[in-house]
Amino acid sequence: MARFECNMISYVLRHSVDLTVVVPTLCYQAITDYANGKKPNHKPEHKYPVLYLLHGHGNDHATWTSYTNIEFFAEEHQIAVVMFSAENKAYINHPSGDNFFDFISVELPEFIKAMFPISERPEDTYIAGLSMGGYGTLVHALNFPERFCAFGAFSAGIRPRAAEDGGIDPRFDPYQAAKKAAGEGKTFPKAYLACGTRDGLYQSNVEFREELKRLGADVTWDEEDYDHEWRFWNLEVERFLNWIPRTDPYAGKKRRI
Repeated sequence: MARFECNMISYVLRHSVDLTVVVPTLCYQAITDYANGKKPNHKPEHKYPVLYLLHGHGNDHATWTSYTNIEFFAEEHQIAVVMFSAENKAYINHPSGDNFFDFISVELPEFIKAMFPISERPEDTYIAGLSMGGYGTLVHALNFPERFCAFGAFSAGIRPRAAEDGGIDPRFDPYQAAKKAAGEGKTFPKAYLACGTRDGLYQSNVEFREELKRLGADVTWDEEDYDHEWRFWNLEVERFLNWIPRTDPYAGKKRRI
């Protein structure tokens, strides 16, 4: 696994953004191969599928790698993972002028595909996140269902419906975004939702699960006896990676690490 920690200039946000990108690469077997006269090659045989992984409130681009085994899981599954700092702006266009919704929708995938060996196929593209990042995941996956194969929302901080929140932009209301997608006859990405049963957000996640199912989404649900905590999210991100539907050339080729 190669881990890139970088800082990019965003033309959408008009300031720099910190990112952590993990990309599968040669495993330790390459060391033995080289010692035995074989010539390993760092050029991947195929472009990698990608998971955009969103952090929670108060976190940043490095928190997933600090508190979970995401690098290990990504190497096992041969999938790239992109994490970036979205501050506490909820992955939407913020009143402060930080248009993170536009950044994620347009500029971030453009940058990632230009700089890394990442597949451009929607079938190889996934998005997931925890808490605030779970909310951001729902907003982006439901506004652009054609861009993602599947999404995962863990302990999602689901906001009130637009009618109950003073006329919030309907794009930023998961209920309204899902309803609009269904009304337009769009196919939902496969959904993986999870929440701890002791989490204060449990009931709102259950209610949104039922709404997605009512609208025709293919929903997988998981729950465990946890609160709003990293032990649960470490468990769920691995389960999510085991669950995601894949058709890329690396599918079914789980590595031993």
